[in-house]
Amino acid sequence: MNSFSEQCLDMARSMLSHNLDAINADGTITPTTGESPRSDEPGHVAFALGEYYRATGETTLKGYDLIDLAARCITAQAFTEPAGENGLAYASLGLLSYGPSKERNPVWERLVEETRQKLDKLLLTRSDYDNYWQAFNIAKAVCRFSLGLSKKDETSRLVERLAERIEQTSSSGFFDDVEKGIGGNFNLYGVMTLAFTRSALQLHANSALRERKLPTLRTYAEKYIKMMPDLVRPDGLGWAYGRTAGAYGQMHCITLILQGLRDGWIPDDQKNKYFDILRRLFYYFFHTYLDQEHGFLDIRDDERTAYASHTTRMANFDAARYLCQWSRLAKTVHLPDNVKADPVRTSGRFVIFDKSNRKEQGLFLYRDAESGLQVQLPLVSSGAECTADNLPFPHCPGVFDWPNNVYLPVMTPELTFGELITLPAFYGQKCVTGLGLKNSFYFRYEQPDLINTKEEMVKGLGSVKVQWTFTGSKISAEFSYTVKNQVQLDKFRFALHPRLASTATVARCSRTTFTPTGRRPRSSAPTPFTAPTTASCTMSRCSSASIR
Repeated sequence: MNSFSEQCLDMARSMLSHNLDAINADGTITPTTGESPRSDEPGHVAFALGEYYRATGETTLKGYDLIDLAARCITAQAFTEPAGENGLAYASLGLLSYGPSKERNPVWERLVEETRQKLDKLLLTRSDYDNYWQAFNIAKAVCRFSLGLSKKDETSRLVERLAERIEQTSSSGFFDDVEKGIGGNFNLYGVMTLAFTRSALQLHANSALRERKLPTLRTYAEKYIKMMPDLVRPDGLGWAYGRTAGAYGQMHCITLILQGLRDGWIPDDQKNKYFDILRRLFYYFFHTYLDQEHGFLDIRDDERTAYASHTTRMANFDAARYLCQWSRLAKTVHLPDNVKADPVRTSGRFVIFDKSNRKEQGLFLYRDAESGLQVQLPLVSSGAECTADNLPFPHCPGVFDWPNNVYLPVMTPELTFGELITLPAFYGQKCVTGLGLKNSFYFRYEQPDLINTKEEMVKGLGSVKVQWTFTGSKISAEFSYTVKNQVQLDKFRFALHPRLASTATVARCSRTTFTPTGRRPRSSAPTPFTAPTTASCTMSRCSSASIR
């Protein structure tokens, strides 16, 4: 699909040309107005410039010497204190993009001896990670061996360690971005980790090792690829929950699918379906995040924002890097110019991420063919910090919106007992999905022990049963609480339409007493909330501007 390949390169050139002037003489990056720079931005820039070189073979753009800029960024990243393995991993792949041999690598020739020695030392030093940072160790090992800085190749061992960690934390083989909490932080970083690792292996000087490790990656990448037909919305919206969803939710998914098509991970009889998914993902990315007038990526405006630590500069250079990768991959997989879309059917299924005696976690995916409504309902951990992005409600930007990177109990009852703030979130047991009355789909789970916002199970307090029901474009939810001993409910919140800020909370109560039967004792003072043990809501399709 040469037209798609050329379009990607044109967009990459536009994004780079609008941001190359932000690279300072010392290799640091000047942030846009109102933002602060990141310590790993020079590494992201170096990788973007390297991918542009691989895609075009050009060493200049708009009068800028890209070899010199890449050398400056790599130098700045090497001497950043404290040293960040994330930025160094991007910088190392950027360096490797110009050639696996030191003698024929134009960027390596521009580096002074002090920088070369510093890189040699930093690429050897690594820590052991349980989360997505382990992929950065793989990238560093690939660069160190491929450039000839070490005769010992650790890549194979690190890839196997990544696989072992996945198996240890997920019964179904999905990537758990391990952080503090109950465990099971299954988010977009799983897709990013696999796509980044595959990109690193592609640059490995030993092609035989790459071929040996691809089956290992395929085992886990296929699981995410098989989610895409039910995950991607008719208008092309991809991953819609968790942190960094938005522009990155489109870019990571597109990259993983193209890599899967290139490596033969998608059967021939399924390719047409994934060609259509790619078309929709790219269309949404192009029309939602690209400034059509100026030709650069816009992740913040009056109605939406991005993950707090993601800067506009980094997003633009990351987008340029991905566009260059897509351009190369599109030529390899021979994307057709015309794709026939498969008919959409109403469906609902629960993707199990992890299932054990202690907890069950996963993602419920529902779509209604008639109205076009499609939602993602995650039941996962939030990791280090609880925000609305991971809470178990129907995530559907533009229909059901929520504040990004902010905690608010959106469509989820928050019950406060003294200092304990509980939510029917983060984990479940006896997760069941199936067909109900009137061709409806239901998703049920229960929590034998309530859990607080710090993801700590509260023993001896009570339990809750949750049921979400989807009938066409109508969604209803029921939360049934049972307490084990008489207890006082000090506060209740249930939020809808959080974009309205002051009117976000539509249900409140205070100092309501729970009894094991769910009824309030006669001796307690009357309160404005008369049914404390059950909260339900019914919502039909509405329209509003997306803030994602």
